[in-house]
Amino acid sequence: MSSWPGQAAGGAAGHGGGRGAARYDLVPALFAHHVAGYAPEGWISGQDWLDDLPGLLGSLLDEWELEPIGQPLHGVCAVVVPVRLLGAGRETVGVSGEGVLKVSWPHREAAAEPLALQTWNGHGAVRLVRADPARFAMLLERLHTRDLARVDIDEACGVIGDLLTTLRRPAHPRIPRLTAYAERQAVELRAAPPVLPRRYLDQAAALAGELVTRAPSEDRLLHTDLHYTNVLGAYRSPWLAIDPKPMGGDVAFEVAPALWNRADELGTGSEVRWSLRRRLEIICERAGIDEGRARAWTIVREADNAVDAASGAGTGGASRAAHDRVSLAVTIIKAMND
Repeated sequence: MSSWPGQAAGGAAGHGGGRGAARYDLVPALFAHHVAGYAPEGWISGQDWLDDLPGLLGSLLDEWELEPIGQPLHGVCAVVVPVRLLGAGRETVGVSGEGVLKVSWPHREAAAEPLALQTWNGHGAVRLVRADPARFAMLLERLHTRDLARVDIDEACGVIGDLLTTLRRPAHPRIPRLTAYAERQAVELRAAPPVLPRRYLDQAAALAGELVTRAPSEDRLLHTDLHYTNVLGAYRSPWLAIDPKPMGGDVAFEVAPALWNRADELGTGSEVRWSLRRRLEIICERAGIDEGRARAWTIVREADNAVDAASGAGTGGASRAAHDRVSLAVTIIKAMND
């Protein structure tokens, strides 16, 4: 899922309360259009959550003494409102007194985000000022909108490798475990329809089982989604990570998102394998990650991505996007095997 700065969008799905809130449409229309179709993932449907969102934002602005100071931003599952802190927490965010209020549609991947940010405590990641986990709400320091999307790819991979080193902390006991994910994939990929060549699905299923039984040298708190737009420039540090989907486990799991993102820059023909292996090599070297395990986890994750894309394929543009995503998965899996 995309990073929280996402895309600024106008259009009103309602107004929140709070100091100065009426100056801004706090729920971007494009965001509301996408979220409305989300089925419940253990909590509430997208539409039901959207119905409550303007009031929720208004309550948080009032309770946390926040003033909206700009148009809201959004990712795939969260709306982010730039705010000025009028009460507690100003000393945490610096002399500007500015932060962002992030409220996520309740789903499994977002549930542990505050725990991860609390564990990192601003070291390599955006600083958490306060959180209300029951409402999937967080007040965060405000970062720049500058990310790694247009930074030279070798330099960007070096930044990611360095951040993975900085983020290396023991996992909070309530963070989901990577072993549970791997055990599911060992079963589900073997039973999956042949959206990939059968040998790749079987290989990924086998690797998922093996990676659980062969314990990693390090068991740490994982970001799991550290790619080029989930790294932002900051006032207090050149780069900080945002939007973790936390798990606890093998650090080699972390490399794959940097391979499948910025895929349009991989080149053609034999360049593709070289580009993918170059990215992996840089990140692994900078972060002290075993390349063999990183390749194995990448195969598992890309098989999972392909099955997920194919299951969500509809017609027209959605079908083409799913086909392209499956093709990319095949390309990456081949490059990890060669």
